[in-house]
Formats: sequence, C-alpha cells, structure tokens
Amino acid sequence: MLLAEPALLPPVSARKVSAHQRVDGATRVEFSAAGGTTRLADLYQRAPCRVLFPDVDADEPRQAVLLTTSGGLTGGDRLQTDVIANAGACATLTSQAAEKIYRALPGDDAARIGVRIAAAAGAYVEYLAQETILFDGARLRRHLDADLAPGARLLAVESLVFGRGAMGEALRSGFVHDAWRIRRGGRLIFADALHLDGLHFDGEAAALRAAPFGFGTATACATLIYAAEDAPALLAPVRASLGEANVPPIAHATTREQMLIVRLLADDAAALRQVVIQVAALIRTLAAGLPRRLPQVWYC
Repeated sequence: MLLAEPALLPPVSARKVSAHQRVDGATRVEFSAAGGTTRLADLYQRAPCRVLFPDVDADEPRQAVLLTTSGGLTGGDRLQTDVIANAGACATLTSQAAEKIYRALPGDDAARIGVRIAAAAGAYVEYLAQETILFDGARLRRHLDADLAPGARLLAVESLVFGRGAMGEALRSGFVHDAWRIRRGGRLIFADALHLDGLHFDGEAAALRAAPFGFGTATACATLIYAAEDAPALLAPVRASLGEANVPPIAHATTREQMLIVRLLADDAAALRQVVIQVAALIRTLAAGLPRRLPQVWYC
C-alpha cells in the first residue's frame, strides 16, 4: 500500500534554518501476513530513528519498538514514521520511552513529529506511543495521519506532559500544535487539533489556563482512539473502566463514525499513565482477544 506524500514538512525554502545541527530522522515499517502469520516485509530507518523487534509471547502480535538515539528533540528537529500494514497483518508499534521536547532557541522552527499509518483490509494495528514530555520553552508540531481500508482496525494513543512535575518543572511558555487525521476508505472521518500558541502559564494568563474550557490544574493529557466497526460496542465497558479508575479528574469516552474516542486530563502524569494503560489494555482484549496488558516497555 502506498502512502500519500506527506504534508508534514514545508518546502526547505519556507522553513527556518537553524545555525545549529538538527536531526532529520525517518522510519518506514511494513508488515505482511501469510498463513495467519505476520512478518516484517520492509524496513527503512534513518538516524536518529531506530526500530527494535523484541521477542514476544505467542499470544502477542508482531511488535516494533521505536526509539530516538538523539535522546530528545529541540527546535528544528524532524522525525517521520510511516507504518504500513498489508491485508490481514496484525502488529503493535510502541516507543521505547517517553519522547522529550527540549527548549527551542529563539528563532528556531518547532520540532516536528509525523506519524502516518496505512492499514489494508483485515489489518489490525496498534500505535501505542508513550508520553511526549514538553520542557519549558518547547515548540512542537505533531501530526498523526491514518488511512484505513474498510475492515481495517486501529488502536492509537498519544499523550502530552506539560513538564516533569516530579522534578519541579513546568511548561510555562512554548508552542504546541497536535493534530489527528483519520480516513476510512479515503473519506475523512476524524479531524482534531490542539493548538497552544505563545503559552504563558504565569501571572494573569494562569487564570485563563484554569478556566473550565482550559486545562484547569491538569499537567498531562491523552487521546486514545479505537477505529473499527465494533468500536460502539466497547463504549460501555470502557466507561465502566474509567469509573473504576478514580483518576484522572477528567475522563470522557464517546463514539462516532465507528470510532471510540477517549479523552483524559490529569493533575499528575503518572496517574494519567496508569489510566491509559488500563483503558488501552482493556480495548485490545475486547477488540482483538489480546492479553490485557501493554508492551513490556511500558512497565520498565
């Protein structure tokens, strides 16, 4: 299956060029199925992007662990990940650890992270990214684009953490644009974006952040989406699971266009992480009969 040309990066002439060395990493992972077994069909990786394929239990899908050898990103850095699941393939992609977005230098472009997923008929894909941690002064543009054929299924999660609270850090200024696009049979069925420009969480602006339509006291947020024909049937058990969790303080699940959408906000990033694990593990069990746990890297 061919992926459309990315809209993630503007032409070189339109981008701000940093005086400092910046990374431009890329990964392309393709899976195929034959005889009920999913195999790696193609792999491309360009530093600092790397992919590991750990041994997994017999009841787990083929697993790919994405990692960034640069140890984090800053203004002007770019990462692009392409995932292709051919007909009948069953695969899990996750990240080795949380991605860190460090302070951008004045005048630098935002760090850019792009993920494109293409799933053919009968494919089941899990994209289970661990948190993205935003340091004070970070600038980030992140896009997740999924193109699903009829009969394909996708479970995806992305999280943002506004500073490492355990270290006494907080995101007080910066820029975030976090966008999702999901298509089914070429038709756009989900479009969503979080846009925070010129973040200033001190002084008078703190009142705006605490408003009911803002983040309140939350320091972390997550979006989890399950796109499949059976998504509406999972709404009740997912809501019940959220009710049992007690945290985070704000949790909502709904369905539309054969998608289950879960939104989470929490005052504590560790608490949010536990609920993400709980809900994602439940969905993969109900939807695909997989073990009620996430990849081992989530527990390291």
